[in-house]
Amino acid sequence: MKRIPIFTLLLSIVAWAPAQDRDVSKVGITAAPFLEIGVGARAVGMGGAFVGTASDASALFWNPAGIARIPSRELLFMHAEWLAEIDFDHAAAVIPLGASGALGMSLTVLNSGDMMVRTETQPDGTGEIFSAADLAVALSYAISLTDRFSIGFSGKYIQQKIWHESASGFAVDLGTLFITGFRGLRLGAALTNFGTDMCMQGKDILVFHDIDPFILGNNDRVPAHLQTESWPLPLLFQFGLAMEAWQTPLNRLTLAADAIHPYDNTESINLGMEYAFRELLFLRLGYRDLFLRDGEQSLTFGAGIANRLVNAFDLRIDYAYADFGRLDNVQRFSLTLGF
Repeated sequence: MKRIPIFTLLLSIVAWAPAQDRDVSKVGITAAPFLEIGVGARAVGMGGAFVGTASDASALFWNPAGIARIPSRELLFMHAEWLAEIDFDHAAAVIPLGASGALGMSLTVLNSGDMMVRTETQPDGTGEIFSAADLAVALSYAISLTDRFSIGFSGKYIQQKIWHESASGFAVDLGTLFITGFRGLRLGAALTNFGTDMCMQGKDILVFHDIDPFILGNNDRVPAHLQTESWPLPLLFQFGLAMEAWQTPLNRLTLAADAIHPYDNTESINLGMEYAFRELLFLRLGYRDLFLRDGEQSLTFGAGIANRLVNAFDLRIDYAYADFGRLDNVQRFSLTLGF
């Protein structure tokens, strides 16, 4: 009977998800694509195959059900220099509540930095400065309904800004995690970014228009508003498997695989593995976006080191490298503190 909840949820989600035309990738039809950027150097080093593991504070991104099984309070900080020298930062916190579950909070920021305004007539700059920034703030809750089955959800506020325009929206994430009795095999599922459409608004939407420039003496400054369209969030469904293929008192080898069904792209698979020595030294390898049409991401790898500080504090530092093909690569650093 313990298997019924997760499979019921999976079947209902799959039945609800709209059928996807495999001849159309739907790339570029959603708002806030930064919500799909993976967080946590540990998870990224494993190729993003983390839905079935979700065992640290980065679970707030991959599968919120995972925080119900984190035994102590945990903080995670991550920084990456994203493509085109854009800064990508993420912070997360998890607070266990014992038998009542666990609370989580996260903040994600993508920032382009200041750039010069350039036009066709002033290619060297107009003297004005603009920037683009994305923000997501989330509050999460998860609870273990049995000793093997956990469920979690997150509520998110999302904002995008560029120069004087901005758009905002709300979304929810849902996740489940089920631990089987076979070698610690874990089944995870997550539905993320289910929420409102977003539409850019701001003072630059107001313009003055000459209805007929060929008529002399008419009003050439008629107030008008530019029409901006609403765009959906990047809805994503993921199903993951993870298990310890080899485990001794000194060594652990975890294998993981995630199947990805995005609203704005074709289906793909992420594969990953993590080797741990004494749970102090970690080596990771992964492959992202297997079978994804026109995908640029592929090989990932990473490493981490853990240490206990002043009795009650556990510190882990992780690094991940992700190949982006023609777009070069992205490197991530994260710090996790447990107490």
